[in-house]
Amino acid sequence: MREQILSGEVGPNERLIENKIAKEIGTSRTPVREALHSLEMEGLIESIPRVGYMVKTLSDQEAVELWEIRCLIEGLAARWAVEKSHDKLVRELRKNIALAEERVSQGDVAAFVELDGQFHEIIARLSGGTRLLELSQMLRRHALRYRIRSINTPDTALRAIEGHKAILMAVEEGDPDRISLAVKSHLDQSKEDTLRYAFKEEKR
Repeated sequence: MREQILSGEVGPNERLIENKIAKEIGTSRTPVREALHSLEMEGLIESIPRVGYMVKTLSDQEAVELWEIRCLIEGLAARWAVEKSHDKLVRELRKNIALAEERVSQGDVAAFVELDGQFHEIIARLSGGTRLLELSQMLRRHALRYRIRSINTPDTALRAIEGHKAILMAVEEGDPDRISLAVKSHLDQSKEDTLRYAFKEEKR
């Protein structure tokens, strides 16, 4: 259920009916109830009296908050990764960017969505911080609900790649301040694209 919500397969305001879910996956209501409670604790769904569980709506205010926190967490992760695994970080980011450019040039933007997540995962993983990695993954999971609606267009994909290249250049130089600035600049652009496209339908 979590992946269906994060990918947008199950959209905002959609009801999650306990009995129906249990029948679909062939289990009792107890594990379904526990799963729904976990999703509520994660902030993905909400319990409404006399209605039941519903997927939470997308909020531009929440999107801004998510991206601001990501700037702090991912900037720190990048600085730590440079200190602990500079050469490996450079190699993996270069490989990721080259593959992303290839996929976008082929028109396979869907594949780029996966590569975009992997780019940020590389940085968080090589930071060496267990809690930092967990926080980064959690934030990106929540951000994906918004990002999936904007990043699957060629122009946003190309802008994201340019942002990744700027981060790579800063990492190669090893300048902590430039790294933080590159991460912030990339995520600011990502936030702008997300706010422009993710809420486009709602603003019509």
